[in-house]
Amino acid sequence: MEDKRIKKTKKNLKQTMIRLLKDTPFEKITVTQLCRESDTSRITFYTHYNDKYALIDDIFADLQAAGDRRYRLLQKKNNPEYVPAISYSNILNSILDVYYDNMEFLQYASPEVNPYLAFRFYDIVLKTVEGHTTKEGSLHNLKYSPRQISGFLCYGFTGFINESTQENLSQQEIRRQASRLLAQILRSDILVE
Repeated sequence: MEDKRIKKTKKNLKQTMIRLLKDTPFEKITVTQLCRESDTSRITFYTHYNDKYALIDDIFADLQAAGDRRYRLLQKKNNPEYVPAISYSNILNSILDVYYDNMEFLQYASPEVNPYLAFRFYDIVLKTVEGHTTKEGSLHNLKYSPRQISGFLCYGFTGFINESTQENLSQQEIRRQASRLLAQILRSDILVE
């Protein structure tokens, strides 16, 4: 377990990075600027992180851990029989929970402004769904590879969520519609033979 001082220092650096993203693209943020704004020495920074990318990866690791916890809770609560469609819906809801709970940070993960952040977020989502799909593949005969299915679901739902947000649908309505669409896809014979 990490020392309280280490946790506090890392939290301060993460919060400072998020504050800096408000006005500065990630690629232009420097470790010097980050240390100055967080009132942290460079030696302390480099004690915990190799570079600013490692700091961002730590932020994403926190998000992934939160999503994993949320998924396990949803599975325990509403899917004790492990129904595949419900499992995918729980993954979707876990991702949406993390996304909306962390808008302070994830609002800056747009491909136009911060492509690295957008790629990292998408990569985590893709690997999460791919891992789940690989498990499904051990139980069902899939028509496509887990990577293909995950890419289809992730790109499709990312687009669906983005377009729904642009249409000013509420979070609740986006969840409802996305879950319904996902369930329809999974009930069809599109993915499983």
